[in-house]
Amino acid sequence: MVEIVFGKLALPKDGVLVLPVGEGLPLSGEASVLDEKQGGSLSKAMETAEFTGKSGQSLNLYNVGAYKRVILIGTGKANAPRRAELLGAAIAAALGKETEAAILAIGFTAEQAAEIGLGARLRSYKFDKYRTTQKPEEKTRLKKLKLLTVVQKDADSAWEIAKSVATGVEFTRDLVTEPANVLYPAEFAERVEGLKKLGLKIEVFGQKELEKLGFGTLLSVSQGSVREPRMVVMQWLGASGNGEDKKKKPKDPLVFVGKGVTFDTGGISLKPAAGMEDMKWDMAGAGTVAGLMCALAGRKAKVDAVGLIGLVENMPSGSATRPGDVVTSHAGKTVEILNTDAEGRLVLADVLYYAQQRFAPKFMVNLATLTGAIIVGLGHEYAGMFSNSDELVGKLTASGEAVGEKLWRMPLSKEGEGYDKEIDSAIADVKNIGGGRAGGSITAAQFLQRFVNNTPWAHLDIAGMAWCAKDAGVNPKGATAFGVRLLDHFTRGFE
Repeated sequence: MVEIVFGKLALPKDGVLVLPVGEGLPLSGEASVLDEKQGGSLSKAMETAEFTGKSGQSLNLYNVGAYKRVILIGTGKANAPRRAELLGAAIAAALGKETEAAILAIGFTAEQAAEIGLGARLRSYKFDKYRTTQKPEEKTRLKKLKLLTVVQKDADSAWEIAKSVATGVEFTRDLVTEPANVLYPAEFAERVEGLKKLGLKIEVFGQKELEKLGFGTLLSVSQGSVREPRMVVMQWLGASGNGEDKKKKPKDPLVFVGKGVTFDTGGISLKPAAGMEDMKWDMAGAGTVAGLMCALAGRKAKVDAVGLIGLVENMPSGSATRPGDVVTSHAGKTVEILNTDAEGRLVLADVLYYAQQRFAPKFMVNLATLTGAIIVGLGHEYAGMFSNSDELVGKLTASGEAVGEKLWRMPLSKEGEGYDKEIDSAIADVKNIGGGRAGGSITAAQFLQRFVNNTPWAHLDIAGMAWCAKDAGVNPKGATAFGVRLLDHFTRGFE
């Protein structure tokens, strides 16, 4: 983890120095002073290399005076969206094997300086837990970044908030990256219980409690595994007095629900072997909800929020659910299970209904790596969003744009109409798949909607966004924690 600190704006004596440069702009302030001391060598190098300050551009200069290395980083245009955090990510990427560096944050507000730190910390994330034979050059080296600014005290305050969000993102990334033999439902729940130290109220429901609640659809997924399921409920009462009264209930809370299939073989409807190892991150929705609650508690958000996650392992065995079985959900509706690999919606159905009945949400958002069909439709640029509320769609879309986690609204029919007819069962209240491959992400959303009762709700299908195949922006290759920052931004509109 990279330590981010802030200091007064002044040229350091030596070391590695980073100079942000705006697009089409000359060096200014202390950077200009350094250039003059070096006989204009920095400006000449910029001209020779055709460095114009475009976002993502970098220019390395070595042995500049007492400095081991001076790195010029383009910041793009002054009004570019997410300019500061993307600058931080670019700085972390450009530093390579350096252990620490100083950044002249000239012309940035306190909030923007904190965003630079956030971008750098998110991009420098690395999961090395199980690597024992790394060469020195392969190990994470960056330890400390010092941002030099005229608004040091205010930047320190802004960073305390941004740092909590970074911690939430990292918590999610760690969960999603863990192998399934290490992170199974009970272990996942135990790690979430560790967040109690932040002030979260946490309840863990095991096999017996879930049976008593009548979680028939969730339990149908886990029954083929030796790993027992869990449901975890996390409450943060930042608006109505968190921690003051343990019996206090949230008032009009924002409720977030996550799918947590810690490994998905597909069950009896077994997946092909190729790529099945990726199914360790079929719990990314639950990971995001856990990371979000970590962030909200860490920054003491003045909002009442509840996070619920359903944790199961989907395995084939003699006790596994068979295609064609009928089960009864917590809502009392019967479900014909035609494909045991359409399991995430079965987990969410029980948890969504329970969340509404117990907490009466103001808004309810669920996240899930639910369908491969959403990747066919949207690729890896947008998560699919399905909702019964135009207001909620507007708020979530705006938050997604603000943090660079984009959402695209998909169609959703009313019950008994259009796409919804595809999941009518001949022998039960509903079946868990549609009539064919067409519109697969939509029929999955239609299934979830059958368990939503007039609550303003959105379903985010993050299957294409939970993992990235290469470094991009603030995300290094691997788990992205998509949704943590989006929903943190969303909650700020209610504080």
